[in-house]
Amino acid sequence: MRFKSRYFLCEVVLEEPRCRQNITQSVVLYNVKNTVARMHGDFGAAAVSVGLSVKYLNAYTGVILLRCRKEFHQLLWSSLPFISSLENRGHRYPCFINTLHVGGTIRTCQKFLIQYNRQQLSLLLKECTDPDEKETIRKSIASCTLQNVEESEYIAEYEEME
Repeated sequence: MRFKSRYFLCEVVLEEPRCRQNITQSVVLYNVKNTVARMHGDFGAAAVSVGLSVKYLNAYTGVILLRCRKEFHQLLWSSLPFISSLENRGHRYPCFINTLHVGGTIRTCQKFLIQYNRQQLSLLLKECTDPDEKETIRKSIASCTLQNVEESEYIAEYEEME
């Protein structure tokens, strides 16, 4: 029998972005489990911790991919907004976790993350004044794709934005 999962694509927003390098998968997992236990008690902690794992963590961008069993994903989802800090080795880093997307596969989360990054780069492009920076951002937008995905759909989308 196969267990179905839900994947949470989240962004850790720290007050001091320099502290992102101190955040590890084990720190995120520990703090998420503690928050679920605080919000939903022993039942919630036990139900969520069975299949909970951090599949991906990018310390530079603050992007996290959490996996949880489908039956109890709402317990995790309702607890994430209550994380106000991450604790690591006695240090407390004030933050909040912004849930960007909830998907059934890692692939759908990857596709969403590409679209999200393209939107963020487009916002940067609008605010940019230097021509060299504009060209660099345009190249970044053009290079935001998944391998084995139809390139033409992204090119058409990019041309519509301009």
